[in-house]
Amino acid sequence: MRRLAEIMARLRTPETGCPWDLEQSFDTIVPYTIEEAHEVADAIARRAWDELPAELGDLAFQVVFHSRMAEEQGLFDLADVLKAVCDKMIARHPHVFGAESNAKSAAQQTLDWEKIKAAERAGRSERGTLDGVAMGLPALSRALKLQNRAARVGFDWESADDVLDKLVEEAKEVAEARDSLGPEELQEEYGDLMFVMVNLGRHMGLDPEACLRAANRKFTNRFAHIERRLAETGRRPADSSLEEMDALWNEARAMKMK
Repeated sequence: MRRLAEIMARLRTPETGCPWDLEQSFDTIVPYTIEEAHEVADAIARRAWDELPAELGDLAFQVVFHSRMAEEQGLFDLADVLKAVCDKMIARHPHVFGAESNAKSAAQQTLDWEKIKAAERAGRSERGTLDGVAMGLPALSRALKLQNRAARVGFDWESADDVLDKLVEEAKEVAEARDSLGPEELQEEYGDLMFVMVNLGRHMGLDPEACLRAANRKFTNRFAHIERRLAETGRRPADSSLEEMDALWNEARAMKMK
């Protein structure tokens, strides 16, 4: 980490550093930080263990980049970042680093973790139940966190069946909005439908973000199968018909391609 910090310092040194790196700010680097986090998740999902060290390194570089820019502005430095996370982990694990017994179930530890985080939020004057849920999270992940927070104070459906009923209701409202309302109203109703879909996944113990990533991967692999099969006859999807591509899609399904 020290070597990486030294490299970052060289890159940000005026006149002798890298012009691109010197032009960056917190705002311009944020998209890269998010992208690198997603690339870590992608490598794990693909079980690409040989790629994971490099992807984790890229993510670590983002931490160092932000820390260096903060140090230049007199805000904090990398040592402060690392101290903060060390202190947080120790404070949030009193059953490991403190006097509390570690004879707890994972479920109980999760409850205790949430109590500690709630106390931390209170110390930051975050009084509302939903305060502190990061705006920059992917929308599906943020919806899940918002719903989990609300559920902890009793604002929740009792079962997945209740959510399914709501899902049907929201789907009907989307259809009605499509036929009779404007684009803004349609966007709102579609958003409501997606929000309920996240809630359904939550009630079924599923991570919506992970489920959609898997669905994207499956679609990509199956469509690639269509392209490969068409290429065998010197054609591309644009040269084919929907019926033929649908048959090839079903071929990929029969192969249980994921």
